[in-house]
Order: sequence, then C-alpha cells, then structure tokens
Amino acid sequence: MTLIDQLRFNTQVLARQRWRTALLLLTISLGVASVVVLTSVGEGARRYIAGEFSALGQQILIVLPGKTETSGAAPPLYGTSPRDLTLEDANALARLSTIARIAPIIAGTARVSHGSVAREVVTLGTTPDFFPVRNLRIDLGQPLPSSAVDTASPTLVLGAKLKQELFGNSNPLNQWLRIGERRFRVVGVLEERGESLGLDMRDMAIIPIRSAEQLFNSAGLFRILLELKQIDQLELTKRQILNSIRLRHDGEDDVTLISQDSMLNSFDNVLSTLTASVGAIAAISLLVAGILIMNISLISVSQRQREIGLLKALGAPASRVRALFLHESLLLTGAGSLLGIAAGELAVALALQLLPNFPFYAPLWAELAAMLIAVGSGLLFSWWPANRAAGLDPVLAMRGAIGGHQ
Repeated sequence: MTLIDQLRFNTQVLARQRWRTALLLLTISLGVASVVVLTSVGEGARRYIAGEFSALGQQILIVLPGKTETSGAAPPLYGTSPRDLTLEDANALARLSTIARIAPIIAGTARVSHGSVAREVVTLGTTPDFFPVRNLRIDLGQPLPSSAVDTASPTLVLGAKLKQELFGNSNPLNQWLRIGERRFRVVGVLEERGESLGLDMRDMAIIPIRSAEQLFNSAGLFRILLELKQIDQLELTKRQILNSIRLRHDGEDDVTLISQDSMLNSFDNVLSTLTASVGAIAAISLLVAGILIMNISLISVSQRQREIGLLKALGAPASRVRALFLHESLLLTGAGSLLGIAAGELAVALALQLLPNFPFYAPLWAELAAMLIAVGSGLLFSWWPANRAAGLDPVLAMRGAIGGHQ
C-alpha cells in the first residue's frame, strides 16, 4: 500500500465517521487556538511594555529618593524617604559632564477648575527639559517657557483629555484656570498619546517646578529624569551620581538609580516567563484531546474488528495495521492543528481591531509548539489502540465481528 493509498483509505474512514471526526477536530483546534490566543496576549504585553520604554528615549536614567535595599520595596509614588531629593540636588547633577538634559519632577494631585468644571488630576511640576526627555510633543501652543526653570511662573501645559473636559472644542491658549488656590495660564496642550509607564499623559497638568513647590508646600522631588549624552557612559554616570549625592547627603547612598535597559530587561524576563507559562497551561487541553483520541480509537478498534481481520487475512502485517491507525491520528491532529492556528490568528486579528493600542501578536514558536504537542499527544495516545489492533488474530477478529452482526 502506497502512501497515497493509505491517505485515501484514512480519509474515507474519517469521512464515514463524520461526527466522531468533527468532534476530534473541534477539540484539537480549540486547544491549539487557545495556545495561540493566550500567548499572543503575553507577547503583546511584552511588546507594549517595550514600546512604552522606547517612548522615553534611548538614554534615560531615573533617580528616585530612598534606597530599595534598605526599604525592601520600590520607592512609593507619593511618600516619604529617609532624605528627600531636592532641586538643589538636581542642579548639582546637571553639572555632570555626561548629562545632556535633566528633568526634576514634583508630583501630586490637585483640584483643577475652569468655570463650573472641576476635577482632581495628577499635577507635575518640572522644567522645560521634561518634554524632550520624555519625547512629549505639543499639539497647541508651546511647552513651558525657559523662565520656568527658576521662577514660579503661572503657566501650564494641559493633557489632551483634560483640555477637552475643561474647554471642550474651544481654544484654551492664554485662558486662565485654577489649580488649588492658584491661577495658571494655559500655554500649551500635549499631543494625544495615552498612558506611559502608568501615567496617563492625556489627563495631566504640567506646571513649573517652583510653582509646584509652592502649590504642594514641599521641596521634595518625586524623581529626577536624566538623559545621557552617550549610552556607553551609563556606568560612569551612575558612579558620578552616587558620588555627588553622597557628598550632599552626609555620606549616604540614599537614592535608587534605575536605567531604562534594566527596567526593560526585568519586565521582558517576567513577561516572557509568563507567556510561556500561560501557553503551557493552555497546552494541557491538548493532552486532554489526546486522551479523547485514545478512547475513541479504542472504540474504533472494537467496531472495526472485521475490517482489521480482513486486512490481516489478506496478508497485511501487524506494522501496516498499526500504521493505519497512527496515520489516521496524524491526519486528524495535523488538520485540527492547522484549523486551530487559523482560528487563533483570526481571533488575534479581531482583538487588534477591537483594541488597536495593544499589540497582540501570536509568536511563531507558540504555534509550532502547539502543533507539535497536538500531533505528539495524538500519536502517543493512539499508540496503544494501534498496537491492540495490530495484535488481533485475523480469524478471531472476523468471527467476533460476524458474531456481533448476527
């Protein structure tokens, strides 16, 4: 029997038992599709995080108050540390030869109001360098003026969403509003961007850092963003920063330095492991499909005893009978895997249409792994039924089948 003859024979068998075939194809394809969809979510999350970090620029270093080794956790968003970072600390770091730009930040929540509309929003106090360091673009007007570095200028830049809620479709430039008890003039509106590292830039007010000191009655910095002149100067810059802080903070290394690459690598490792784990959990359904194949194959062997006996009586060796059942399983799992991959890709494409800002992506390794597991489990679990069929005595098999019909 040639390979073409065997394929035709298996196809005819599967076509005669269409409901059994449809059930197995559905089970296998759902298992493969679940692996594709779930790993696309994990891979999408990894790519989303990578995109968020790349939006910061390529040579960013973040200085936070407090030492993670002493506190046992990451510094809080708004909270206290053993010693505050101050604007004077930032000015000292700005004099380092390896620093291109520096953006100190004071952060807090404040009530922003215009007319009858008022909201509590995140308010950032910073300098004009914050915009190029964070790759922020202005849609209307201009960023904070250069005078915002040293003076409490009553100017601010609005996020796109906050502008829409406060001013609607009218032009907000040179309009006055209140933040807390202070009045500020709108000089610019950020370009629509969305969330970045947990901060929704659309729903934010940005004011000069000296104004933020007065507004929140605090000189403590939330963090300092540094842009390096060259990425290969990262380690040198870290040492210079620690030396500068140590001199200003009575010999204490009470800051945490976080580089963009270290954050990205940490997230990448976690999300890659999570993606593989989720894919492995989804792959369990393919093992369940293998058990189903084994049970149905055992039933098929008992129902096809006469056929098996006739083949062996005509001289088919045990290896040929075994191969017929294994090839049948291979055909089922292969077709089911291809259907599952197609269904998974269709689901991913639909998800991209519904959530265009999230980069769903089904990795090739997940599709290949799902297919290999499906085919492997199918062959593994069909081996026993195939061996059982190959070991049947042809005379007894035909008698049992005939007796079953009488």
